[in-house]
Amino acid sequence: MDNSRVHQVQLIATALAASAATAGIIASYNAYTRRAKRKDLNEEVLRSIQSKGSNFNFQKLLDPRLSQNEPSISNPSTHTGNIYDEELVREQLARNYAFFGEEGMKKIRSGTVIVIGCGGVGSWAAVMLARSGVSKIRLVDFDYVTLSSLNRHATALLEDVGTPKVKCVERTLKSVAKWVEVDARVDVWRKEKGGDLLEGVDWVIDAIDNIQTKVDLLKYCSDNSIKVFASMGAGAKCDPTRVQISDISYTIYDPLARSVRRRLRLLGVSSGIPVVYSTEVPGDVKLLPLDEEEFKKGPVKELGVFDDFRVRILPVLGPLPSIFGLHIATYILCELAGKPIMNPLPIKGRRKLYERLWKDLLHREEKLSGHTLNRIPLDEDDIALIFEDIHRGRSVLPPHAVPTKPVLVRWDLSRPLTLENCVVMEEKDMVKHMKAWHEWLESIDSKVTPFSPAGIWGSEVEVVVAQRAREIKKVQEWID
Repeated sequence: MDNSRVHQVQLIATALAASAATAGIIASYNAYTRRAKRKDLNEEVLRSIQSKGSNFNFQKLLDPRLSQNEPSISNPSTHTGNIYDEELVREQLARNYAFFGEEGMKKIRSGTVIVIGCGGVGSWAAVMLARSGVSKIRLVDFDYVTLSSLNRHATALLEDVGTPKVKCVERTLKSVAKWVEVDARVDVWRKEKGGDLLEGVDWVIDAIDNIQTKVDLLKYCSDNSIKVFASMGAGAKCDPTRVQISDISYTIYDPLARSVRRRLRLLGVSSGIPVVYSTEVPGDVKLLPLDEEEFKKGPVKELGVFDDFRVRILPVLGPLPSIFGLHIATYILCELAGKPIMNPLPIKGRRKLYERLWKDLLHREEKLSGHTLNRIPLDEDDIALIFEDIHRGRSVLPPHAVPTKPVLVRWDLSRPLTLENCVVMEEKDMVKHMKAWHEWLESIDSKVTPFSPAGIWGSEVEVVVAQRAREIKKVQEWID
């Protein structure tokens, strides 16, 4: 090999070595920078824990050289934000990026959501939206934290009792996601100034307790093409398997959903609003009573913070509002990312069954009355209640099997059709039931002896029907 060839090889080797050294220096610098950022962030979190008070000895982990006056995560408004750069934001949201992809997360991070009602449902929705990357969140609630709030609120602490709920949520959002822009309003949404709070938002979360305000908000959003997701009643429920998302027109048995749906229908809004609700019939619980001293002060309606807001307390099992809030956050995240939950209507197929049962019952009532009827005292929600929740989808007759062709029929055909006087039977049993009625009508005994369903099916069935009637009356207490 001549000298020139040797010289060329040496130059190449030198260049490669220099490149490797440069790459190593860059990699080392990047690793050092990441370690430094992680160290600073870790120390900041530890300072936050120390400032809040802790049962653990975190102080020993802090660098003693750190000044006690440095800004901490517990006071986000004083933080410069330099430590939490885009690299750390993306690392914190890494699982979300893996799920939604770059384009989906870009949409989520540019989204704006307003949460109206920051109690047990709204607080959980807000926290998970911020944790998942939503960068602009407006919080609206006039209420303050009480001791009873602590069983279900996502962010309130014992020391927060007496402070606005929106401020508790704001503090947590800024602590968890330092990039989030929070606009906390201790206020009430009113239809007279509806657009002031809703301007520029991508989604509205309705987590309001008051029915009329809820209806006004949903109507306003519908009229102005603003996307809104509504929470129905989480109180007095305990079965998480009955919580569902659907269009409001498909809600089947939730007292709050029923009332809201009927009011909206009168205002010309029958569908197009996604909601989270429970098909569970409220259990054997009652509104917590007001103290007798409160009644002595004057009319109960004057005890509320604002006119038309509830003053009686509904029993709430803490986990249920959180489940509602997480349903809402998940749905909106998927919508913002452009990956909507397709056809979230697990109960939709049952609606056709209720329609068939209702029409069948209508025709039977027409035959009994002898003329055409446009309506009967029961609607499809009542049908769903009777079939699903009162009779559990089973025949009233022993052995209480699941009917192959279920029908609804009056139990005592001599009495009007009501919720209490309507039962589930197999079609062939209904035919026997109706035949016995007609035979009684044609008999001489009909003038002196009342019609007795127990005479057809036995006293055991009569006891079951009476028990079902008592269950219905308990449900009606919640509606009334």
